Amino acid sequence: MSTTADHEQALRSILDEWKAAVDAHAPERVAACFTGDAIFQGLHPYTVGRRGIAAYYDSQPLGMTADYRILETRQPADDLVLGYLSVDFAFTDRPTLTVNLSVLVERTPQGRLIGHYQVSRLG
Repeated sequence: MSTTADHEQALRSILDEWKAAVDAHAPERVAACFTGDAIFQGLHPYTVGRRGIAAYYDSQPLGMTADYRILETRQPADDLVLGYLSVDFAFTDRPTLTVNLSVLVERTPQGRLIGHYQVSRLG
């Protein structure tokens, strides 16, 4: 039986790479953190797959960074971990944007990858 600490480690195993790629403004590297058929909902219309994810992050301003905090985790199945996070996206020319992020991380033959990503802004 896995624990909350196990769930958090499963999330961090891919989210730390996602953060590093976002911070480096490396859109292809960000997209590699996702499954080939990932459903991705940022703050623009949704996309499916790595090509759309790379294009989304390529359109983000240089200097944007991401800091995340895991708020809740669940394990709906043996190979899946659901995470609910708070993410601060910092910019060089405007205030930090704080969003809520839900991710579904899948265990794949390539390791942990994000299969679903949905951002929401509250308040």
